[in-house]
Amino acid sequence: MAQIRPFAAVRYASGPDISSLIAPPYDVLDERGKKLLMKRSQYNIVEVDLPHLPAKTVGPDAAYAGAARTVGQWLVAGVLKKDPRQGLYAYTQSYQHGTRTFHRRGFFGLVKLSPFGQGEVFPHEKTYPEAIVDRLKLTTATRMQLSPIFGLFNDARNEVTNRLYKNLGRPEVTATLDGVQNDLWSVNDSDTINAVTDLMSRGPIFIADGHHRYTMALQYQKDEATRQGGKLAPNHPANWVMFAMVAMQDDGLLILPTHRVLGGLGAFDAGRLRTALGANGELTETNVTPQEIGHWSDSVLAKKPAHTFGLYDGRAKKLYELRITNADVLQTLEPGQSPAWRSLDVAILQRYLLQEVIGPTFAPAGQVTRSYTADANTVADMTDGVKNQIAIIIKPTPLHALEELGKFNEVMPQKSTYFYPKLATGMVMNSLET
Repeated sequence: MAQIRPFAAVRYASGPDISSLIAPPYDVLDERGKKLLMKRSQYNIVEVDLPHLPAKTVGPDAAYAGAARTVGQWLVAGVLKKDPRQGLYAYTQSYQHGTRTFHRRGFFGLVKLSPFGQGEVFPHEKTYPEAIVDRLKLTTATRMQLSPIFGLFNDARNEVTNRLYKNLGRPEVTATLDGVQNDLWSVNDSDTINAVTDLMSRGPIFIADGHHRYTMALQYQKDEATRQGGKLAPNHPANWVMFAMVAMQDDGLLILPTHRVLGGLGAFDAGRLRTALGANGELTETNVTPQEIGHWSDSVLAKKPAHTFGLYDGRAKKLYELRITNADVLQTLEPGQSPAWRSLDVAILQRYLLQEVIGPTFAPAGQVTRSYTADANTVADMTDGVKNQIAIIIKPTPLHALEELGKFNEVMPQKSTYFYPKLATGMVMNSLET
């Protein structure tokens, strides 16, 4: 089962409010986003976590060496410091979504590395080599895990969360970013740490975000063993990777859908789409206006049967309800995948609707372009009917799908889940120095 342990985090020394120093995950930032963060503080973590743009591409060695120099300078100057004691770190994100306020409670700790399919850490998304190389170069240069992997675990009776959060008092560190309040407490009590470690050993951990960083950590472990001429000692830092872990049953855990906006198509025609769907599906025009799409997605689509989507025609400014009536339409297309995988709306969207229906019908000689949004209220503005012709509105992927696919070591199509909000980078870091 999953093995976790406490660690002595590297943290900003300027608490209690470090709002100007934290950043979103590197892979959601562009040049403008980085500049805005650097305007908040010259010591913002983005300076070292994103030394090269665009994100997820491999930069020159000098960029990663520069990040390492900056980390070293910040440690010497006291901008960053390593905690004197090991601990777990309780971490709460408070945020508003719609009319509700949520509090997502979890904790930072180290998780023992194990190859996918050979241990108790399960992925759900594919990874891409260039992004892995980028993170590997940065980690090798800085000898630091700068940002956490987001993991989920089963805690049906809230035993882990209740034990960690008992009598915490005021947070030691707080930071607000993009409307999300991030609060942190260090938990150094050995009885609590031992109890949480034992409870976590009873089940697996599912990666919600950070697949590239986990795959990179496996490669870093392998490279470190090679550098040392053999097998690493069990407690060697390279055998462990920093996670932020949240219980699947936590009231603040929110999964948003990732809607697709499609371009590169010829003129969309509902009749042609109905013909292409044949007996596999139905397309019905609604009277929903563009301004009502967000409400329709939340209130109507959410209650529709499985495999029901929205399709918005940006030229005609019409919303259609698209329902796949053949429940196992992927059986002949993907016979090697499990029934659980074939029943995913996102798999049906990607493998059947896009590859077998929409692409061949409206872009037979071209490349369908895709952009994404988790906010259905933005779909109409993003779909202009010219460059971006249509949008597909989808339900969120259910949380239990991660567990089901984990049983078969399967991964979902790209952009299957959007866990909101994103974790903050800069709350804690993990040194890989021995």
